[in-house]
Amino acid sequence: MFLRTLWKKEYRKYKSRRMAFGNRKKWKIHMSTVLLFLLLSVFLNVAAAAAHRSVLQQGVAEKVVRFHVLANSDREEDQNVKYQVRDAVLAWMSASFTDSGQETSPEEENDRAGTLTFLAENLSQIEAVANAVLERENMPYRATAEIAQSYFPDRTYGAVTFPAGWYEALRIRLGDADGQNWWCLLYPRLCFSDCLHAVAEGEDSASLEELLTVEEYESLLQSPGQWKIRFRWF
Repeated sequence: MFLRTLWKKEYRKYKSRRMAFGNRKKWKIHMSTVLLFLLLSVFLNVAAAAAHRSVLQQGVAEKVVRFHVLANSDREEDQNVKYQVRDAVLAWMSASFTDSGQETSPEEENDRAGTLTFLAENLSQIEAVANAVLERENMPYRATAEIAQSYFPDRTYGAVTFPAGWYEALRIRLGDADGQNWWCLLYPRLCFSDCLHAVAEGEDSASLEELLTVEEYESLLQSPGQWKIRFRWF
């Protein structure tokens, strides 16, 4: 009798432990499933946001032309002459646009294809302007100009931030082109308004807003930090 009672008591303990173990196992499986679902949701939302950001960047890239000057090196003299080349090329282009009458009407001014055609037809002249500066400053290297797809990091011009990505650009390489770069927007003509700081204000912002879709323009008003915060929230 005593043995039977003891056996029943131990069996109930064993059964209770089995049930507790089963409940813990089910709880762990349930929590693992919930965690996996949350991680999957975060991944999908971040991927969707990044894909949408990429689509907007490509839309913007198809409507603008950027300007890229690559310095020979990071030495002070190479960096200084980079800015001199920039100023000389922009001054020459501004005078050329005015002489050709491209600033006489909004329709002509807002013509990306016309800007690219002008650049393509005048690459040799742009090189000549840049090389004249290099010769004047007694630099041992020369400049090459091309229209090419270039990768740009995030870049803020005043209130607007152009997202990182590939853009068509007038690219001037000085010597080895291993130094810090300078860039701005040739079309719309942000470079000509404030080539030192490249700040989009007033008419420049208005022309940019007219050029892009509402969603594309609004995306430029969001800094990269805001997109990162949005990713974290998802």
